[in-house]
Amino acid sequence: MRILLQFPEGLKKEAIRYAEKYEKEGHEVFISGAPCYGGCDLAFDEAKAIGAEKIIHFGHAPFLKGRTDIPVEYTEYKIDVNLGALKNAAEQIKEKRIALGTTVQHVHQLSEIKRAFEASGKTVFIGKGVLAHYEGQVLGCDSLAVTQFEEAEAIVIIGDGLFHGIGIGSKKPVYVVHPKSGAVRNITNDIERIRRRRRGAIAKALECKRFAVLVSTKPGQFNLEIAKKIKDKLRSVGRIGEIIIANEFSPITLANFTEFECYINTACPRIADDVEGFGKPILNPDMLEEMLSMARQTTDSNK
Repeated sequence: MRILLQFPEGLKKEAIRYAEKYEKEGHEVFISGAPCYGGCDLAFDEAKAIGAEKIIHFGHAPFLKGRTDIPVEYTEYKIDVNLGALKNAAEQIKEKRIALGTTVQHVHQLSEIKRAFEASGKTVFIGKGVLAHYEGQVLGCDSLAVTQFEEAEAIVIIGDGLFHGIGIGSKKPVYVVHPKSGAVRNITNDIERIRRRRRGAIAKALECKRFAVLVSTKPGQFNLEIAKKIKDKLRSVGRIGEIIIANEFSPITLANFTEFECYINTACPRIADDVEGFGKPILNPDMLEEMLSMARQTTDSNK
């Protein structure tokens, strides 16, 4: 079988090992060299170009719903946590009722992690997100697994970086606990900085007239119908709106679209966190709704 292997950045060092494994099994193997940011980001273009019969996607849980033109096999990369260190970490968190989540690498141990926190006197809540494959799994674009519990006093994420924690839209204390060392970091202030940055982007967008609506062709991020509705909304309030389509958006890819004053992002919502890098306001659809509401209030007050 002709197969295409796809790795996120942190697992590309494993590419040779896996390629040799599948070649020994008799497969014809190709490796995608494109950046990969999640289970939403599947290398269908490369697979079609080489006539691949299957994509083997490493490091993420299943994301797309339904069948695809080219079959996708998701191969997770499990990493065990240090349960003793996590029990010590639990004792450093003062809140008693916590919502607990983790990334796909550690979700196979979530029940054990929960017991470690319960052994320290915590009441633990674990939910399931809309896009996540597993209970307790937190994605960069889906933190409902931990934000749905009003009774929780704090949110705890088990992970080795801040990316998933900072994406959480909650005003409760948020802690990130390192899965190996058990080091605890309260990132509530980091989240508030992101929140202030987004409010600033909305305020700047109110002054803009020319908007670019960004549509990514990545399979799990393609939102053309939403983009078309946004374009219509912009025009209904006297703004210019045009749709730009690309596989990936970055400050470099958009730099020469100098006439646009603001971007509306329908791709990965975390792109909007990099508003400083883009040099212009960049809003997600929910932020746009807030901006339009403010614009209507301003219009009504001037009548």
